Amino acid sequence: MIRDLLGSTLRVSTPLIFAALGGMFSERSGVINIALEGMMLVGAFGAAVGTLATQSPWLGSAWGMGAGVLLALLYGVFVIRLRANQIVAGTAINMLALGLTPFLCKIRYDVTGQTPAIPIGDRFQSAPLYLSWALVAICWLWMKYTRQGLWLRFAGEHPEALDAAGVRVNRVRWAAVAVSGALAGMGGASLSVFLSSSWARNMTAGRGFIALAALIFGKWRPVPTAMACLLFGFADAVETRLEGAKLWGREPIPVQFIQILPYLVTILVLAGFVGRSRAPKALGTVFSRA
Repeated sequence: MIRDLLGSTLRVSTPLIFAALGGMFSERSGVINIALEGMMLVGAFGAAVGTLATQSPWLGSAWGMGAGVLLALLYGVFVIRLRANQIVAGTAINMLALGLTPFLCKIRYDVTGQTPAIPIGDRFQSAPLYLSWALVAICWLWMKYTRQGLWLRFAGEHPEALDAAGVRVNRVRWAAVAVSGALAGMGGASLSVFLSSSWARNMTAGRGFIALAALIFGKWRPVPTAMACLLFGFADAVETRLEGAKLWGREPIPVQFIQILPYLVTILVLAGFVGRSRAPKALGTVFSRA
């Protein structure tokens, strides 16, 4: 029982880790990214289509990451180039992904609900799980010990100082947003090619926002963020185990109450800890050279 619960926690937290790390790159550079949900959704769709076309989950995941990057670059056009409000633009990107993916599915497969099932031999078995934790370690080392990691942190904390040192702040932000889209796309790919066997309409079901909550709870740092993803993954795993359970041995627990558990945990965590987290100083601000 405990072993199964632990394994389920690790599996369901995998998409959250990818997306949260992607959000970390964007937000540490100073760009708010509530568009993680949309990037995950197009990543899940791209990965499912790519895997069905190539019969390779790795190539399919590359398609998903590419779809995430394209949507992230579109987001970058609005918030970096055109200096739009980042919250409004992120919301628009999420709405775009929510409507675009069923439309593309209709064009490709003549249905809007979901793609055809991916054969089990063409799906991931455990690779994304190990990859996500390897990525946590890589991100920690990269941000702590590389020059580019220092640039990323300064872009979100002291962009004027970074610009004075001769580094183009908006170029760093463009790169960070693109990486954010790639990792969120991989998070979506792990949903459709690892945890599931196809893309389904709105299959992310708020996971992009949960990943953002994990990022805030983890104070925009790789390892604490991954631990927060485990917490939310545990709540999701418990929800699955509680389905069909009976209350005091009598009536089954209403499924609606069980399904809100991960989101309730998210709200409680944010309510209790968001005030104690210090965001990057330049988060959400537009940078323009004098």
